[in-house]
Amino acid sequence: MREDEQVTASSTNDAKAKMLSGSAWMTAGSITSRILGAIYIIPWTTWLGAYSTQANALYAQGYNIYSMALTIATAGIPSAISKLVAHYNGIDEYEVSRRLYRSGMYVSMAMGIVCATVMLFGANLLNNGDANVTPVIQSLAWAVLVIPPMSITRGFLQGYNWMAPSAFSQFIEQLFRVVYMLAATYFIMKLQPTHWVQAVTQSTFAAFIGALGAILVLGAAYLRRLGYMRRLAAAGKQDQSVQTRKLIFKIIYQSIPFIVIEAGIAIFQLIDQYSFKRILTLMGGFSNYEINTIYALFAFNANKLYMIVISLASAMAATAIPLMAMARAQNDQQSMRDQIENGLLLFYFVMIPASLGMAAVAQQVYTVFYRYDAAGVTILEFASFMAIPLGLYTVGAAMMQGLSENKKMMKFLAIGIGLKLILQVPLVMFLKGMGPLLATGIAMSVINYLILHSFNMEFTLRFNRMAKPTNQILAYSLIMFAAVKLVMLGMNLIVDPHGRYMAFFALLPGMAIGIAVFGYLALRYRLVDEIMGPGRAAGFRRKLRITAA
Repeated sequence: MREDEQVTASSTNDAKAKMLSGSAWMTAGSITSRILGAIYIIPWTTWLGAYSTQANALYAQGYNIYSMALTIATAGIPSAISKLVAHYNGIDEYEVSRRLYRSGMYVSMAMGIVCATVMLFGANLLNNGDANVTPVIQSLAWAVLVIPPMSITRGFLQGYNWMAPSAFSQFIEQLFRVVYMLAATYFIMKLQPTHWVQAVTQSTFAAFIGALGAILVLGAAYLRRLGYMRRLAAAGKQDQSVQTRKLIFKIIYQSIPFIVIEAGIAIFQLIDQYSFKRILTLMGGFSNYEINTIYALFAFNANKLYMIVISLASAMAATAIPLMAMARAQNDQQSMRDQIENGLLLFYFVMIPASLGMAAVAQQVYTVFYRYDAAGVTILEFASFMAIPLGLYTVGAAMMQGLSENKKMMKFLAIGIGLKLILQVPLVMFLKGMGPLLATGIAMSVINYLILHSFNMEFTLRFNRMAKPTNQILAYSLIMFAAVKLVMLGMNLIVDPHGRYMAFFALLPGMAIGIAVFGYLALRYRLVDEIMGPGRAAGFRRKLRITAA
């Protein structure tokens, strides 16, 4: 092998290893925090009792506005910082990266103050005609105040490809939040059983408590690495031509597209929030209670569960941005193409079986978290499939940002939003609670096609190389889905499928069989070799005593 080919192969393997390692850390942090953010639902809904469905709808309305405000408050700066830090580190200008971090802090703190003020004093204008939403929005303003500087630190550390502190801070943030919200809800509902709005308000205020916990973790991680960063800056290039004012302008310039792109899913959810009630009201025949109940089924109940699956894609996206930015800074076309292909295959490998697995055990999962509800189970099954285009959007948009294709990505998103608005009314009229999910799924699928087409036009993706592993993933996922579904149907004949405890015990063998079936097929037929490399795959096969075909 020629020397340049050896260097290219080494660079490709190193990039794949970094993506796998970074994705592993971010996936661990993201999924554990998401699981914590879902498990709390069991005691929370129990203590809220008869008010639980209305509380879920109220919580979802407040949190959708909070998500949008938070995206604007952080102004896409964490992702922009991650990308720019990776860029300057890639060209050995570590001191510029550190000045970039300080400049980003000033911008994010100012944005946090502005957005928190709007939420505190403009809540009555955002409540969609529901006075109960006002205190919920106001309680979330405190989190919007402190999360931007916390997120900046996450982005800065990710730019160095230090994913562990970000992952651990996500877990601590969720842990602090869940502990506070459960304690507050328990005491409020025990002392004043009818004050469910106050319980929801304290539950959303818990986001501020969680942010404080994450700040402690990230602050400690930053201080531990401060000496190392100083040594890198001292040994690197000393470019004083890049002024602080220029850095702030560059951050803002880079972050504006990030606001719009990262807010993609939040924008779609806000369209649902502000249109769903109006569409059903115009149709007639639905009370406000019934509308809130249907809204809660897809906007909170199903959303909380399928977002666990989407969090896997979010973790990969966080890893992809700095790696792609570094390759772009070095003008390494081969590395960029390899990372796009590796990222897509890794996404398919994780997301498709996870989504189909969620659909296969939807009845048991929904019953464990919310108690059995036929409509809720149906919506969760459908939402599990819709999680795939949502997840692909998350990863694809991150790659586009890493490649500095922001204008093109904003154009794609605008097309998707326009399609969502066109489909929303007819689909809600015909499908009720599943209408918004289908409208979002179709719109996201169109955006994903445009992203993949753009990648192919610029980098000529080797779809022939990706075809075999992609087909394997799809085939093994379908086999796993069929096996788990049969087991679940069999378990329903043995135990009562409508009881929460029985559903939990039925869920365990279903999950075990799903992991075993997909894992066995992926290892035996060398799919894992393609995703993680032959060395790691062989190690797994030895430990599990699986013979490769």
